[in-house]
Amino acid sequence: MALSAPGLGGLASPAPAQAATNLKLGQPAPNLTLRTLEGQQIRTQDLVGQLVILTFWATWCEPCREELPILSMFNERHKDAGVQVLGFSLDTPDALPKVQRVASSLSFPVGLLGSAYAGDYGRIWNLPVNFVIDRAGRLAYNGWDDKTPSWTMPHLHSVMDPLL
Repeated sequence: MALSAPGLGGLASPAPAQAATNLKLGQPAPNLTLRTLEGQQIRTQDLVGQLVILTFWATWCEPCREELPILSMFNERHKDAGVQVLGFSLDTPDALPKVQRVASSLSFPVGLLGSAYAGDYGRIWNLPVNFVIDRAGRLAYNGWDDKTPSWTMPHLHSVMDPLL
């Protein structure tokens, strides 16, 4: 079950189908920069050659809390195969201690998104949502198209195994 982000309802937002009209499977994935909690900047365009999972989550999102350990385990098991998960939290800066606690248990970098908008990935209006970028920098999975956005380990393998 996906959750809509609380406190974001006042923002003008496109309809879900219009949220990310530039996303086309097999086409170059939009660049996105993760500013980690440690102050690093990781740009997706610099990760060509790796399989990149972009995960959008929040500490208040129950399905996210169930999904994050699955993504962390997958990232840890497959990092030598060039898998990199990037975690974008929709929490506000006042929730930073909670985000840091969650991040300390994960095997991938985390940062605050800063707003409900993630560039050409659209307005993050439902959580969790994930996107996959293949080794050539192309969009391989569009989370907006998924009817069951919260990933289980079998679902994660069904998406990622063909790309490994």
